[in-house]
Amino acid sequence: MTDNSVEFDRRMLEALICPRTQTILRYDADKQELISKAAGLAYPIRNGIPVMLIDEARVLD
Repeated sequence: MTDNSVEFDRRMLEALICPRTQTILRYDADKQELISKAAGLAYPIRNGIPVMLIDEARVLD
């Protein structure tokens, strides 16, 4: 994590679900992403804020 990045508040994870599948997400601290295994997507976290847009998500391998 760089000096100017903001830490993601893990308590937020309890309130967030995948917008595509409505399932729970897993937090990947190393990649700063929220992972939806059901959708096969990784939603980025930028400056401590989860970007929960399907168009912004990375497709998982």
